[in-house]
Amino acid sequence: MSLPAGFAVRLARTTRVLDGGRSLLGGAPTRLIHLSEKALPLFDGSLLRVRDAATAALADRLLQLGMAVPAVELLPEATEACTVVVPIRDRPEMLDRLLGSIGGRHPVIVVDDASHRPEAVAAVAARHGAELLALRRNAGPAGARNAGLARVRTPLVAFVDSDVVLPADTLPVLLRHFHDPGLALVAPRITALPPSGPQSWIARYEAARSSLDLGPDPAMVVPRTPVAWLPMACAVARVEALGAGFDATMRVGEDVDLCWRLAEEGRRVRYEPSVEAPHEHRVRVGSWLARKAFYGSGATPLAKRHPRAIVPAILAPWSVLLLLGLLVQRPWSYLAAGAAAGATASRIAGKLGRTRHPVRQAVRLTGSGALSALTQGSALLLRHWWPLALLGCLVSRRMRRAVVAVAVVDALVEWERTGARLDPLRFGVARRLDDLAYGAGVWWSALRGRSLAALRPDLATEGDRPS
Repeated sequence: MSLPAGFAVRLARTTRVLDGGRSLLGGAPTRLIHLSEKALPLFDGSLLRVRDAATAALADRLLQLGMAVPAVELLPEATEACTVVVPIRDRPEMLDRLLGSIGGRHPVIVVDDASHRPEAVAAVAARHGAELLALRRNAGPAGARNAGLARVRTPLVAFVDSDVVLPADTLPVLLRHFHDPGLALVAPRITALPPSGPQSWIARYEAARSSLDLGPDPAMVVPRTPVAWLPMACAVARVEALGAGFDATMRVGEDVDLCWRLAEEGRRVRYEPSVEAPHEHRVRVGSWLARKAFYGSGATPLAKRHPRAIVPAILAPWSVLLLLGLLVQRPWSYLAAGAAAGATASRIAGKLGRTRHPVRQAVRLTGSGALSALTQGSALLLRHWWPLALLGCLVSRRMRRAVVAVAVVDALVEWERTGARLDPLRFGVARRLDDLAYGAGVWWSALRGRSLAALRPDLATEGDRPS
């Protein structure tokens, strides 16, 4: 299925244009491609419009590699109808708020997942003219969505949780993406619902660093990349692509599982942060920590279904040497870490020999790789492997020094990056509690599932250089 005439894509922000436009470096994982002389005139700056088979093939290839993203503002309005499915259990006030934000623009199916007060949910659904499907037994989010999906008669379906509010432009923009016939699912950026009063420190942290917020850059959703999944708090999908829908046996991680199954089938899944879906985050410390641990508890079930997709870190061998050199904290180990990085830069420069400035680009790529390794290493130490790090701190002063340094630097970097409206100290405390709770959930799932698969990093032999 080729992209239709008029479809437009633009190079992603992270794609570097080299040699006057003859080479492109970017994507996830990083790749270097050389454009033919025939391909160069097809671009209008960073924009490429589909006009014929050649432009359709090039645009499709760039989308698939993650080097380009749809220019959604240039795409026409959607022509296919969409039904909104809202799974809910109690919370009629939230349902009323959500349905009011949807208005009468789309048919809505409210799936009551065995509420304790079903009459309140039914009254809200009736007041807004929504179809009500009442389940006798609690099926969980996946089962409730599947029940609603079975009632959908339109080509497209939007799953929207009751604790979300939909701005007027969110669904229309997401629906434009379905001019791409290869697209199966797209989701907006999940942000914090604007506060109606004073915010707690946890609320301020969540507004800046929510687990559901995947950042400001649009992306192709691919396992083992920076945007590897989408939360189903709000998402639009092609009905025929979903098949039987979500795995109803999963009470957590069902959204990740669906994204990965679609990717394995060769379907496109996209993240579109130009529009948002404000979400009412948990902001009380107890319920917030419980939710973080709940997210972590989905790791082992996902590892059993997708053993290569869920890994706590993907590190090239030279990255491991770099991290070990810094962790050992000896003069010779620092030299070894620097030598590993230098050898990698030299190897990458050899791969970039056809470009004008291979050494300069190799140094940049090696620097990016080192930063990625440090980020992933800190996540292993403070998030996924914190019980092991704690044991190490009990017996090693060097480990204590490393953990304290990494914890402080990580908190300060994230505080600066997110622009949180919170002082660095409380942000740092929240950041560490976030990691401890999530990591505890991962370890609990590993012990319960008798598997350490979700805790083992992947040593990627090809991850240290562009292909």
